[in-house]
Amino acid sequence: MKKGLLITVSLVALSLVSCNKTESGNKNIIKTDSSETTIVDNKGKIDSSTVNSSTIEVNGQKTEKTDFVYKATDGALVKVVFKNDPKESTVAITSNKKTFTLEKKETKDGETIYKKDDMTARVKGDSLHLEQGNNIIELKRTKI
Repeated sequence: MKKGLLITVSLVALSLVSCNKTESGNKNIIKTDSSETTIVDNKGKIDSSTVNSSTIEVNGQKTEKTDFVYKATDGALVKVVFKNDPKESTVAITSNKKTFTLEKKETKDGETIYKKDDMTARVKGDSLHLEQGNNIIELKRTKI
């Protein structure tokens, strides 16, 4: 019985000593540097409705991402991410856990047009006009 008690006490003491965790975290994780950017309109005024914006520079080439929240006429909120890099310019529209990514096709008269297959997005100012087949959805940029 003394041996059993001695073994039990030893196991408890060993488990208490060996379970000492540190809160320092994993030192092998690489941290990315994301700098905040200020988005300005054509007149140089700061656009305060920007939700999140970042610019990353790799080998002298800048990639810029800007996130906005738009509101549909039915009240649904939609996340819209504009991405500009040297290779492509896209808009990613996320609603109801579905994301549609459209490529920039042209810019004229202050309106930018993005297309993919039968979906077209027209962005002008604070509005985004989304067309897919016969469906038309009007979105307005919101301030959170």
